[in-house]
Amino acid sequence: MTGRLKVLGAILAVLGIAFIAAGGYMYIRTQDGAKSLQAFSAAQDVKLTYNDAGVLVDGGDTAEAATILALLENDWGYPVVASDLNPNDPVVNTPTEYMYQMATVATHTLHGTQTVVLTEDVEYKGETFKAGSYEVPVDGRYFSQFDRAHPLEGPARAQAWSPLAHGLIAELGVGAVTATTLQMGFGLAALFAALGATILIAGAGLVWATRAATETEKVPAFKPAQLPA
Repeated sequence: MTGRLKVLGAILAVLGIAFIAAGGYMYIRTQDGAKSLQAFSAAQDVKLTYNDAGVLVDGGDTAEAATILALLENDWGYPVVASDLNPNDPVVNTPTEYMYQMATVATHTLHGTQTVVLTEDVEYKGETFKAGSYEVPVDGRYFSQFDRAHPLEGPARAQAWSPLAHGLIAELGVGAVTATTLQMGFGLAALFAALGATILIAGAGLVWATRAATETEKVPAFKPAQLPA
């Protein structure tokens, strides 16, 4: 029985070492991905802006940044991680930073105004729109909330929610997912290493316990001497 437990302990120890090695490999590969994402953002010069007090700003205004964060947290329901917004590391490389950049594009688009020029009079649903220039506010509307057939809303929709705006949001969305996946990779690496260490300790403990039991069995039992009657 003792021999079987010793073999089991050795097997557990080997498995523990294998899990630790897998965790280390996963950490190295995830670290490579994080470095690549950092380099990609740095090459594009995608950075957040902070004032001298380390407070996030947009266009030099803290109120604008607060509006963007409100859209991100309240309208989109994203759980902002304050520690991700680090003024000492303004390069966008964390999930919150990518989502903030996405919200920045969306905020400027939603609260912008588009100039629509009609070259001739247009009638739509009983209303006549004279030829000329019109300032059409986006008024917080997403691309699906415009009347595409409207002579003013249709062109304003195409101008506001242009391929550039959609492309930036899509790219930033991919960055947010990638950064989140990398964080999960680091977590899994730590989990594998912790599990491996636990299994290794359990296996080594079994080997140690069975060795101690074997040495105890080898010690001859004390027998009192028989005195003559």
